[in-house]
Amino acid sequence: MARKRSDTKTVFITGAGGGLGGATARYLAERDWTVFAADFDARALKALAAETDVIPVQLDVTDAASCEAARRRVARTCDGLDGIVNFAGILAVGSVIEIDPDTIRRVLDVNVMGTVRVNHALFPLLLERKGRIVNISSETGWQSAMPFNGAYALSKHAIEAYSDALRRELMFLDVPVIKIQPGPFRTGMVASIEQNFERVAQASRYFKELLQTLKKATIREQGKAHDPALLAEVVHTALTTRYPRIAYSVKPDPQRVALSALPDRVADPLLKLALGTLAR
Repeated sequence: MARKRSDTKTVFITGAGGGLGGATARYLAERDWTVFAADFDARALKALAAETDVIPVQLDVTDAASCEAARRRVARTCDGLDGIVNFAGILAVGSVIEIDPDTIRRVLDVNVMGTVRVNHALFPLLLERKGRIVNISSETGWQSAMPFNGAYALSKHAIEAYSDALRRELMFLDVPVIKIQPGPFRTGMVASIEQNFERVAQASRYFKELLQTLKKATIREQGKAHDPALLAEVVHTALTTRYPRIAYSVKPDPQRVALSALPDRVADPLLKLALGTLAR
């Protein structure tokens, strides 16, 4: 069967089963994009497809064969892609000296190598239309890493470096690569932080009290988290504006921005004092 030439814009979104990826899939589908909504969670995809006009694609970003199957799925439907948006990611809370190294490897496999695999598999379809790659980084990607968030920070710093290298390569093919750097947004991944803090606090040998304190502070901070629709709008802009930015910083946390602006020799004692005060 010949591939269909679509008159609408087409986009492939990973992590579309919930959170920011789901919000973006809905936002673009409502604006007449053909959306391939990809996620590992088949049930979440089914729910998304029931409420909005997307094409569900079950995908394991840690499996190259699954990524290739997704490419074939897209190729059967249309002749190319106007965008790839990489939301798929996981979180791990805890000290990098105590977290099982296999857990850190898993975070990197999903958040970093998952992005690499998806872009690698789908790039020929993107090149057909000179589309755009949008990699979802984080404010954590450009800020100094915070304690007990090291595994996630490792992954997002890697996404920043990967995106910069990819952008400087694909500019010779006229394919833009754009970084999105969200601050705190309301997502299922963020909502799970409370449970994660409780689990690692109970298991911690060195930081039990501090982790319990940070759990309470994190719960309070969730009230400041932003509506995912705001980020979806930024992704849409990155995909459609004539001259996209290299990076879009979206609602970063002001305190983290201020701390990251300080020299480490100043920031570290301030952070120790602040966290120590919270723990008392």
